[in-house]
Amino acid sequence: MHLKLTDEEVAFQQEVRDFMQNKVPAEVKEKVERGVSLSRDDHVRWQKLLHAQGWMAPSWPVEWGGQDWTPVQKHIFEEEMAMAATPRIVPFGVSMVAPVIIQFGTEEQKQKYLPRILATDDWWCQGYSEPGSGSDLASLSTKAERDGDHYIVNGQKTWTTMAQHADWIFCLVRTSREEKKQEGISFLLIDMKTPGVTVHPIKTMDGSAEINQTHFENVRVPVANRIGQEGKGWTYAKFLLGHERTGIASVGRSKWQLQRLKKVAAEEEEDGRPLIENESFAMQIAQVEADLRALEAVVLRAVSSESAGKGPGPEASILKINGTLIQQKLTELLYKAVGNYAHPFIAESMEEGWNEDRIGPDYAQPFAPTYFNWRKASIYGGSNEIQKNIISKAVLRL
Repeated sequence: MHLKLTDEEVAFQQEVRDFMQNKVPAEVKEKVERGVSLSRDDHVRWQKLLHAQGWMAPSWPVEWGGQDWTPVQKHIFEEEMAMAATPRIVPFGVSMVAPVIIQFGTEEQKQKYLPRILATDDWWCQGYSEPGSGSDLASLSTKAERDGDHYIVNGQKTWTTMAQHADWIFCLVRTSREEKKQEGISFLLIDMKTPGVTVHPIKTMDGSAEINQTHFENVRVPVANRIGQEGKGWTYAKFLLGHERTGIASVGRSKWQLQRLKKVAAEEEEDGRPLIENESFAMQIAQVEADLRALEAVVLRAVSSESAGKGPGPEASILKINGTLIQQKLTELLYKAVGNYAHPFIAESMEEGWNEDRIGPDYAQPFAPTYFNWRKASIYGGSNEIQKNIISKAVLRL
C-alpha cells in the first residue's frame, strides 16, 4: 500500500522531515542507530524539543496542546519520526494516562497533570501487572484501603518499565472484594516520591534494566488522586489498553527496521553473493514487507476512526498481534543476516568507554540485544493469546 498524498500533505511531510533532520541531537540519533540505551536526559531533551514545536501530543484535544491534524498527517508524523531515527516518545504519560485523564478526570486533575505531561516535566510509569496477575489482570491483589481522605496502598507491581526514572505511576488497585473482581478495582495516580514506594530493577536477557518491580508499603495516596469513580478502574484500564495496543503496532519503526534489513542484506555476503540474492532470504523479506503494508492499512483505519471520536475497538487487538509479530520477524532476520557476528554480544561493548575491538561490523552490534529485547513484544500490553480471545468475543462472537 502506498499513500497518495495531496499537495498540502506533501508540504506537511516536508515540514516534518526538515524538523526531524535539523532538530534531532546528533549524539542522540547516533545512540538510536547503534542500539545504545538512552538516558532519561536523552528522552527528556528530545521531547522538550517536540513540545517547543507544539508536536508533543498531536492526538490530544487542541485546547490541551494537541494538533487538529488529519489521520494522514498523524501517520506522516509518526513515520517521519521513525525514519529519522529519533527516540520514541515515552508513551506512559502522553499516550496512556493522559487520554484517561482527558476522558475521565476532573477539571482540577486535568489542570494539574496535563501541562506537566505535555512538557515532560513529569515522567510516568505504569502499575498494572503483578507477580501473580498478568494476563488475568482482574485478579490483581495490590490493595488500597480508605483512611479518611487518603488510601493506604500495599502490594507489588512488576514489569514497570522505566520506573527508575519515574516521578509518577498510574496504578490499578483493589478497593473492594465484595463485588466480582473487575468491579472492585480503582485507578490511582501515585507520586513515586511518597514514603513506602521502592523500585527494584529486573535485568533482562539483553543486558538492560529497563523494567522493574515496584513495592508499596503503607503508601498514603490522596483520594483526590483517584481517577473517576471508586470501583470503576477496570473501565478506565480497558480504555487505556486500547490506546496502548494501537500504539504498539509501530508501523513507522518497523519500516525503519525493514530499510536497515535490506541494506544489511545487500552488504552481507553468502557464498560470494550478497545475501539479498539468496532466494529464500529474499522471500522472507518480501513476506514481512507485505505484512507490514497490510498492517499500515489497518492502522490508518484505526487512526481515522479515532479522529472521528470513536475509541479504539477490537482492531486495537489486531494491530497489537500483527505489529508485534512483524517486529519480532524483522529483528530475527537482522539477527540472521549478520550470522556469527551477532553471537559474541557483550552488553558493555555498547556503552561509551569500551576500548576493546568489536567483532564484525559496527552495525551488527545492536542486532543481538534487539532480538532478545523484542521477544517480550508479544507479551506486554496484553499477551497475543489474550488478544485473540478478545477478537473472538468482540468480532466473532465466540
